[in-house]
Amino acid sequence: MDRASIVHNKLIHKLSKAELPDGAEPTDCLTSAEAISLFRSQCQSRALDLVSRKLQKAGQGFYTIGSSGHEGMAAVAQALQVSDMAFLHYRDAAFQLARAAKVPGQRSTWDMLMSFCCSRDDPISGGRHKVLGSLRLTIPPQTSTIASHLPKAMGAAYSVGRSRLWPSDNQTLSSDSIVMCSFGDASVNHSTAQGAFNTAGWSSIQSVALPLLFVCEDNGIGISTKTPKGWVAQSMGNRAGIKYFFADGLDLYNTYEVAKRASDYVRKNRKPAFLHLRTVRLYGHAGADIATTYLPTSEVEADEANDPLLHSARLLSKAGALSLHKALELYQETCKRTERVANEAVKRPHITNVNELRSSLIPPHRSRALLSKPNAGQRQEVFANDWNSLSQPQVLSRLINWALRDLMLEYPDIVLMGEDIGRKGGVYGVTQKLLNGFGRHRVIDTLLDEQSILGLAIGMAHNGQLPIAEIQFLAYLHNAEDQLRGEAATLSFFSNGQYANPMVIRIAGLGYQKGFGGHFHNDNSLAVLRDIPGIVIACPSNGSDAVQMLRECVRLAYEEQRVVVFVEPIALYPMRDLFSQGDGLWMSQYPLPEKTISLGQIGCRGEGTDVAIVTYANGVYLSLQAQKELAERYQLDCRVIDIRWLSPLPESSLIEIVEGCSAILVVDECRRTGSQSEALVSLFALNCVVPIDRVTADDCFIATGPGYALPLPSRDTIVEAARAIYEAVK
Repeated sequence: MDRASIVHNKLIHKLSKAELPDGAEPTDCLTSAEAISLFRSQCQSRALDLVSRKLQKAGQGFYTIGSSGHEGMAAVAQALQVSDMAFLHYRDAAFQLARAAKVPGQRSTWDMLMSFCCSRDDPISGGRHKVLGSLRLTIPPQTSTIASHLPKAMGAAYSVGRSRLWPSDNQTLSSDSIVMCSFGDASVNHSTAQGAFNTAGWSSIQSVALPLLFVCEDNGIGISTKTPKGWVAQSMGNRAGIKYFFADGLDLYNTYEVAKRASDYVRKNRKPAFLHLRTVRLYGHAGADIATTYLPTSEVEADEANDPLLHSARLLSKAGALSLHKALELYQETCKRTERVANEAVKRPHITNVNELRSSLIPPHRSRALLSKPNAGQRQEVFANDWNSLSQPQVLSRLINWALRDLMLEYPDIVLMGEDIGRKGGVYGVTQKLLNGFGRHRVIDTLLDEQSILGLAIGMAHNGQLPIAEIQFLAYLHNAEDQLRGEAATLSFFSNGQYANPMVIRIAGLGYQKGFGGHFHNDNSLAVLRDIPGIVIACPSNGSDAVQMLRECVRLAYEEQRVVVFVEPIALYPMRDLFSQGDGLWMSQYPLPEKTISLGQIGCRGEGTDVAIVTYANGVYLSLQAQKELAERYQLDCRVIDIRWLSPLPESSLIEIVEGCSAILVVDECRRTGSQSEALVSLFALNCVVPIDRVTADDCFIATGPGYALPLPSRDTIVEAARAIYEAVK
């Protein structure tokens, strides 16, 4: 017999025989009605686990992680307000059920079974995942809560704390609310969790308002690896800036009492707290996992003897709230009712086509108040001494700086965040003077932790802000790429478009910096971004385009709730000249505020039909030099096509713009393997009948020193490749 059935039968037997575990006496912190309601939620959670396992065995349900042993989270839900945003551990069905019990008309059992059966009628994910979550209950869905949700919980808490002094018309959370995130004891060891704890404590000791409650559900094991006894308490008990609380999650009354103290502390002091909750894990880790294959049977049975439902029944009986007989009746009736509901739930339809599945990848448009354009006086005040230079040609870095000023004037909810962006103005001066112009509540100097930077952005976006986060160098993104891949980009998909975290991430990247930093500061690979469904990747080549594209990126985030990555080519930040020293041809005037380049709108220099050179960023700069040499020295008339938008690729526009050309040459500064060139060559090969070739970087890292450019495309290699492909045509 499987352990779920064993636990179920033991529970019935022990309740009927009054064979209950020892424990503390109930206190008066809960009324009889409250205690019974929480016990009902615990029983419902257990019944859902039982029926989910049966459905899975019958092929009617899908991979599931149960909540059995963690039912004490119902009491944590009781201690919080429904409006407190909760980022839940995957074992927290009891929390969601207890919160739902506070909301009249909430069909919690049916709704959750819709999710467990992956029905398209599931009100949270639309059949895309077995997931906890509810818009009405302020529970954003989490699809894998190892620890990746902690940084965004920290960001959401920061936005709540900030809103008391700087409220936003678009915020969704009350300035009096708090944020809760829960996780297992094994997750405490994850670097993402440690980063979130560190950032929360770092903020707290600087008196930054951060109303965040961490809840660690400690069952002593992560899948099959034991957590050392006392480890969580020793690790978190004296954490700087974070107050520690401990509760026995097997004791409904104690859990509520301590959780209420912890949440009251967070709410009153606007400081983070850590609630360490003792739990047990019944059954195995997930699905068909059998705990007795890697744990002694005696240990498994010891946990089963501490079944939280047995403890709750004992406590309610001692408190005079519910007799053991009535407790057993309630449990058995709940199990039967859940089976009846499940038998109907499995009949509900699933998603049947890929278009329906994809439909929530991109969030729905949102109706927002029309923004009033800043007047000349406001702009002049913000631009200050730069006002008279707006009509003069400028380098890329300065033009982006000016674009950020205009955008921050136009969009009051924009908040900038990143390492050294405030006082220093960024490593390359791109954010200079913004701190003085807009203040520290809109220009945030973060600590050096990319996971926290992106988590801050995601969390603030949950609460109506419009974050523009900066990752200092492209290679630094790899420290935190899952915040984009596993959190930001999946939220709309797994919530069926009900939740979104619109933002713009600015990243200084790509190669060609002379002798600076090697591959860590000259990372020429965008592969980690290209395959993330739903995000937009923008990559300008010059200052005028950068300004107009950044305006479009902010619009995409504001109106269409998109996650946008804006890759800025570092080597072109200070570039002034194009063909010869002093020509000033790579500088641009600042485009008028109404000028934008729409998503998918590509650029083209020249009308030549001999070779179409398709490229972006530094490739445009080099290809224009090659274009001039090809015309003057070899009488080849080429056009240079600037893709600008790398994801989604503007495929139809690219096919149209190369029409009539004798050959196509793709120039890609990223590495040959995994670069944009692969998709571009495939696109043209499938749709064009002319020769196609590509010039890319070698599959090699970039060095520091004189050899920095050796693996990268150059003007000469572009000229050589263009000549060769044209000769092949002749």
